[in-house]
Amino acid sequence: MPVPTSVTTRSDRRKGVGLGLALLSAMAFGGSGVAAKPLIEAGLDPLHVVWLRVAGAALVMLPLAVRHRGLLRRRPGLLAGFGLLAVAGVQACYFAALSRIPVGVALLVEYLAPALVLGWVRFVQRRPVTRAAAVGVVLAVGGLACVVEVWSGLGFDALGLLLALGAACCQVGYFVLSDQGGDGDEAPDPLGVIAYGLLIGAAVLTVVARPWSMDRSVLTGSAEMDGTPVAALALLAWIVLVATVVAYVSGVIAVRRLSPQVAGVVACLEAVIATVLAWVLLGERLSAPQIVGGVVVLAGAFIAQSSAPAKGLEEPVASGGPERELSTPGTTA
Repeated sequence: MPVPTSVTTRSDRRKGVGLGLALLSAMAFGGSGVAAKPLIEAGLDPLHVVWLRVAGAALVMLPLAVRHRGLLRRRPGLLAGFGLLAVAGVQACYFAALSRIPVGVALLVEYLAPALVLGWVRFVQRRPVTRAAAVGVVLAVGGLACVVEVWSGLGFDALGLLLALGAACCQVGYFVLSDQGGDGDEAPDPLGVIAYGLLIGAAVLTVVARPWSMDRSVLTGSAEMDGTPVAALALLAWIVLVATVVAYVSGVIAVRRLSPQVAGVVACLEAVIATVLAWVLLGERLSAPQIVGGVVVLAGAFIAQSSAPAKGLEEPVASGGPERELSTPGTTA
């Protein structure tokens, strides 16, 4: 039975908007490292930077948390899971892994998340996945290995690898919970979910990072960005407002409009974006394998998103499931 043209057009438009939001989220997340590295080099502990990032974003989103306080009663599990996994878990595990294994290895292991999402969809939810989506994941992960130059320093540490894998699993939680948050007729507003997730994440990271021991004098001075002094507070503002608030908001809405596995593959572009920004702003040059790897990641992301129909169609796809309203409360699709 053919799909009505109006349904196809609406689905294509929704998918296009979702892809744009996923790209925006990847660019926003990708810019966090470029702003955070000068702060770390200026004397801030990495976990303190993470705490400032999450706590600052939680403060910005606090009015939305108050507005959607009913979520605490209706969806406590979703809020707790998002805060523990999508916010605190990813950040804490990744930065802890960096203290034991090379950055490239940690980043590659963390971005196994798209493959893990496909495994979740296929073997836990028992839904079919498209062959092209799987090929897209393989290409993206392979290209990512070139982007981070994983062969340049493989100092394997068992605990470090477990921590990086923990970050990947937490990232799976981010995509899956973002998608499940849109299920049902009374889908919770994603802004409310993000607001409470950040508040819970900030509370957890306060225990882990112990911000009372932070060197606050760094924030009143400047940090060097490829030899150019930049106000530390300006870098922090970028991390909080763009690399966290904009990144999470656009990312969660993108998952609802696409699917966890497609949004996960597009998220791999974060590593490419981070590398390019480091080249332009920090003077960290790209090698030929990194450029080739970036092209492969782009190809993988494109194949995955262009081959998997948007939610709402009847064909067996990776996202699966019957058609449902994906717009946030009070908006139109």
